[in-house]
Amino acid sequence: MTAEPVGSFCLVLHSHLPWLLRHGAWPVGEDWLYQAWAHSYLPVVETLDRLAAHGHRDLLTLGVTPVLAAQLDHPAALRAMHTWLADWQLRAHEAHRTHPALATREHRAAAHALEVFERDWRHGGSPVLRRLADDGVVELLGGPATHPFAPLLPGRVRRFLLDAGLRDHALRLGRRPRGIWAPECGYAPGLEQDYAAAGVERFLVDGPAMRGDTAAARPVDGTDVVAFGRDLEVTYRVWSPRAGYPGGPDYRDFHTFDHGTGLKPARVTGRRVAPQDKKPYDPARAAAAVARDAADFVAVVRARLDDLRRRRGRPGVVVSAFDTELFGHWWHEGPDWLAAVLTALPAAGVRVTTLRGAVEAGHVREPVVLPASSWGSGKDWRVWDGAGEPAVRDMVADNAEVARRLLAAVDGAAPTAGRDATLDALATQAALALSSDWAFMVTKDSAAHYARRRAAEHRDRVRELTDLLPAGRHAEAGARAAAFAAQDDVFGRLDARGLRRHPSGDHRRTAPTYSGVGSLA
Repeated sequence: MTAEPVGSFCLVLHSHLPWLLRHGAWPVGEDWLYQAWAHSYLPVVETLDRLAAHGHRDLLTLGVTPVLAAQLDHPAALRAMHTWLADWQLRAHEAHRTHPALATREHRAAAHALEVFERDWRHGGSPVLRRLADDGVVELLGGPATHPFAPLLPGRVRRFLLDAGLRDHALRLGRRPRGIWAPECGYAPGLEQDYAAAGVERFLVDGPAMRGDTAAARPVDGTDVVAFGRDLEVTYRVWSPRAGYPGGPDYRDFHTFDHGTGLKPARVTGRRVAPQDKKPYDPARAAAAVARDAADFVAVVRARLDDLRRRRGRPGVVVSAFDTELFGHWWHEGPDWLAAVLTALPAAGVRVTTLRGAVEAGHVREPVVLPASSWGSGKDWRVWDGAGEPAVRDMVADNAEVARRLLAAVDGAAPTAGRDATLDALATQAALALSSDWAFMVTKDSAAHYARRRAAEHRDRVRELTDLLPAGRHAEAGARAAAFAAQDDVFGRLDARGLRRHPSGDHRRTAPTYSGVGSLA
């Protein structure tokens, strides 16, 4: 790209799974982690490495939540992932009798994944991510520790989990992140004050929160913290609640399995075609679909930027954001599509950059006052606050109880100079209970039984510890806390002392309250 670009394009990928280690394997549990690792994280990183080898930099903005990063670094997960990849290869052998072409493809893919994993990932995900960031290939985003829906949390809990997540990111990756992915893009007025105090300079909201005007980043409500809005007109070309490229007839069908091996032998064929009637997967047809859909996306981005420059009289930015797990796990051909798009956009006169790069390129305009919002159904809080989803109202009440009990336990404990292992374990269990994933899975009826069990398990552990401590049963509480910590050793440095009230009464760091459901106080 030699001429002045027509505008900038920022691809943002949000990598996240809840804490799954030692909480079941299949159909929901650790297997979910290893599938995403094998089919998304490995090939997406490999795609970025190939592009970087050809001189590409500032390719995309990559969010990796602290709770996922902890699993990608965990020795137990690394051992189990190696076993899972070997089992994938064995399953490919088993498929040879009934699906020889499928067996050959899958055997080659599994062998390649094993080679890449043993070469690049054997010491965990952090060295891989740090290399991408240090080489200027990606900008890394951080976030709160266990992906809680921040607008519904008490201020001290919300700030504690944000700080814990940022600290964990710095420990693993060598620097504290300046940008974050707010879980579920959840926002309430006042959160920008928390971000400013934590050193966060940029975050994302969904397009409707910017009233559709997503062509630039905007400082939020009197701070220097800028918000980027997801451009839904462009983003939904790839994935929307109803349509998108991955549903095309020539792509591999995610939902159709060979039940003997768990491998996927079919292409989508058609939206209303029964699994047994779907056509066999054809890599050549899929490759042609990738080329066609990548060209379409590049044309859409270019047209969008042309229109923005014509209407506004200056170049704009398009931000397109997705879950990383879409690319490779849900959409088998997604990594190839990424490579095609990120290569073709500069040739089409579009600057490909990161959120940081967009700020440096001058894509910041006048301030904005944002409404309460999310990227969930209705673009409000209904998925997580129970107001429009009766199925999760009990979980919302449980989360409020968990937060109250956690704060009461910390406030009631005798001040100590050192860490308190029991309170640290309590904070960990509370953080796991407050994960936004559980309400989402129940609302969407996606493995809802697993989500309810997990939420209840961590809630009950919080109840148990906070019943024992005020009763003076400290030895018993310590023993139970140690057992919980042995199973859920997610954040070794999660320090409950960070929940203590500020000496001034915590008013200095308290954000304004929101008048709707929930409070930022």
